[in-house]
Amino acid sequence: MDVLEIYRESGALLTGHFLLKSGKHSPYFLQSAAVFQYPRHARVLGEALARHFADLEVDFVIGPAIGGVILAYVVAEHLGVRGIFAEKDGNGGMFIRPGLVAERGERFLAVEDVVTTGGSVRRAIEAAEARGAELVGVGAVVDRSQHPLDFGVPFRALARFPVESYDPPECPHCQRGEPLVKV
Repeated sequence: MDVLEIYRESGALLTGHFLLKSGKHSPYFLQSAAVFQYPRHARVLGEALARHFADLEVDFVIGPAIGGVILAYVVAEHLGVRGIFAEKDGNGGMFIRPGLVAERGERFLAVEDVVTTGGSVRRAIEAAEARGAELVGVGAVVDRSQHPLDFGVPFRALARFPVESYDPPECPHCQRGEPLVKV
């Protein structure tokens, strides 16, 4: 399966000058919402990611809102477990909404559509761990990090797309005066 071809086909592989959630700038942006609007793509990608973790005992799958919500549910469906999400708390962290179950001693898989620094998925992990759950794996559709990410558990991605990302003062696109698009 060519994950990046699915992104291209969906019009989700964008080029330009983008401000990422991490605060870094990049010449590429992967708009996963454009991919996941097609259930067939969500199903294929979620099933493929679930296969990477089928050997783990998992009680639930969590993803950070917004990018990881659909993916968490699709992966959870293929693993036969609950799918939940964490959302921003307004203080730089994330929380799990009351009514969504993540309990002490449960084992969980954290998933994200695209990781660059791993910041969003780490905050979702912290929200589940705050309830006493235990992380057993991290998965992503696309790993676009420049350096290997270490979550202390197995990390698997369906595709690697290492793209330069820049701190704003070092960004060559800024130095050329290219307009910045916040994504």
